[in-house]
Amino acid sequence: MDMIEDRASSLPRRGLVLLLILVFALFLGAKTIASYIIEYEWWKEIGQLPTWLSMLSYGFVPTAGAAVLCFVVLWIAHASGMKHGGVSLGRYPLYTKLATLALLLVGILVAAATIDSWSIVRYFGGMSLPADAAGWRDPVFNHPLRFYFFDLPFYNTLLRLFLVLSFIAGLLYWATGRAWELRSTISGWQGPVSFDIRDLRLSTAFESKFLRVMGALFLMGLAVSFYLDRYDMLFQDHGNSLVGVDYVADHVGLPLQYVAVAAAGATAILILFGRVRVLVLLVVVLVVKAIVPGLVNSFFVRPNEISMQKPYIQRHIEATRSAYGLSNRSRETDYPATLEANIDAAKYKPMLDNVRLWDWRAFHDTVTQIQALRPYYVFHDTDVDRYVIDGQVRQMLLTPRELDVRQIGDARARWINSRFIYTHGYGVVMAEANRITREGLPVMLIQDAPPKVQNASLKLTRPEIYYGEVTHEPVYVHTSQPEFDYPAGAENAHTQYAGTGGILVNSPLVKLAAAASEGDWNLLLTSYLTSDTRMMIRRNIRERLGVVAPFLHWDPDAYLVLTPEGRLVWMVDGYTTSDAHPYSRMIGLDEVGGINYMRNSVKATVDAYSGEIRLYVFDPADPVIQAYHQLFPQLLLPESAMPAVLRAHARYPELLFRTQAELYLRYHMRNPESFYNSE
Repeated sequence: MDMIEDRASSLPRRGLVLLLILVFALFLGAKTIASYIIEYEWWKEIGQLPTWLSMLSYGFVPTAGAAVLCFVVLWIAHASGMKHGGVSLGRYPLYTKLATLALLLVGILVAAATIDSWSIVRYFGGMSLPADAAGWRDPVFNHPLRFYFFDLPFYNTLLRLFLVLSFIAGLLYWATGRAWELRSTISGWQGPVSFDIRDLRLSTAFESKFLRVMGALFLMGLAVSFYLDRYDMLFQDHGNSLVGVDYVADHVGLPLQYVAVAAAGATAILILFGRVRVLVLLVVVLVVKAIVPGLVNSFFVRPNEISMQKPYIQRHIEATRSAYGLSNRSRETDYPATLEANIDAAKYKPMLDNVRLWDWRAFHDTVTQIQALRPYYVFHDTDVDRYVIDGQVRQMLLTPRELDVRQIGDARARWINSRFIYTHGYGVVMAEANRITREGLPVMLIQDAPPKVQNASLKLTRPEIYYGEVTHEPVYVHTSQPEFDYPAGAENAHTQYAGTGGILVNSPLVKLAAAASEGDWNLLLTSYLTSDTRMMIRRNIRERLGVVAPFLHWDPDAYLVLTPEGRLVWMVDGYTTSDAHPYSRMIGLDEVGGINYMRNSVKATVDAYSGEIRLYVFDPADPVIQAYHQLFPQLLLPESAMPAVLRAHARYPELLFRTQAELYLRYHMRNPESFYNSE
């Protein structure tokens, strides 16, 4: 009876302990849970919830699948090792549970360390692409770009997992078996315990069939690795004049690579029959492969380098031009030079009328002095664009007036100011690039606040800039507190946001998640929130696009467009890049990193008022963007879907132009001898 009462009294205590553990776990994970709630609401706001769910699954599923595979293989290796050591799993239940948990953890770590989820995802995204999607094949193995961009990284990822897993499984089997054998031996010893390294029986490790199979599998994986290493020769840098397979690699390196493949395969087969000493053969082949190409290059190729490397230099030149779009984006035109020539002003009037007199830096400094209006208004950048003014295309200078809350002074320290009152920039300054007043100032077509529009061809109906290049966050709009709009003399004009941008903070759950994710508990105490209040985050346009499409590199120079309807829309160029184009010269860009392939495949728009995002594919021939379009069909729209009023402002991006111009300095030489001598 007493035992029954003790059990009954212990049940509430157990429940209390479990409840406390659950509460503690929720407390520790509260910020993570809150961030996922906010992420869900944010992706729903921009209309890309399926894209977010796809990104989560793409990042999780490959690693999770590999972790399960690793756990199964390691569990089998451990169980087989215990059996080899003369112990059954059921004999030590506590040890078995702890070992299973440890193996699961090791499996997760191995998968996380070896699996590149996006290499696997990109492979499946590129499977449906035609082989000649980019119209280029390497001249050695005759593979299309798709193979090097998607297939080869996928094979290397699987091979890495295979090699690591076979090695760890063999090591685990041997360690488990020897440990349990030694335990049985030590438990039977009498007197002082002594240990001899020979008790590990390292020399007889391959007597076990399981270890021989693991060793053979590892060596077969090594043979596959040698086979795939052939493609690495396509990316070898041989100095200033050549990247890729050269004469030595073609005539010596590749044959020796096949010998290494055969040696590793033969060794794997012989290991199955216990012939461990044949590993020496593989070692000898690897030593020869490491020494002979260098000797051939030094004593045979280098004295006759240009004549022997000429066809390989030609391959390098053409591949680099193709990789950076120089082959199809450039042409050379000869202009006959004459000392004296008459200029037909009428013929070239459109061009002469648009000769830019204002340097954008001088314009920017001038506008900052006369149009900032308040210290907290900044003109971050000035863009040069073209607009139809009075029926003619004119070159214009445009700069947005954004709000920098850091310049407000002590007032910014007040919680309500930076979150509820100072929420947005206001208006733009626009001037003609080729006109100057008598006082040496720009001829403004749009200026001041509220905006004064001086030409009937222009309209500005939505001057507020909630999303831009100079931002702070979060801000809360459509609250009971009016927002500062623009200074109006001694007073300030106020407004109330009327758009759809931001996350609705109209439920206790979202409000709690917002407070937890931002670490701002004042949000739960304020009385300014209403049922229509929205929280705006990721207001910086490059950050916003970087979250939506992290697989693209975004141009640092976004530019603002004034639409005929009077709205302000940001345009940003997106690049697909790769470091896996055979024979192509690798370059380093501060904005991107090391690459040897580049395309301006995407142009994005972000509405400055609503934050609406649209991504348009402008280079459908690019295999990289084709693969991502397969993965995210709702995210990437065709070029034809871009409104004509925005399409008219699409431009050739400066970053790509600078990159191509830098390469063209040398790669305009298509003759190998001229290229080699830098003539």
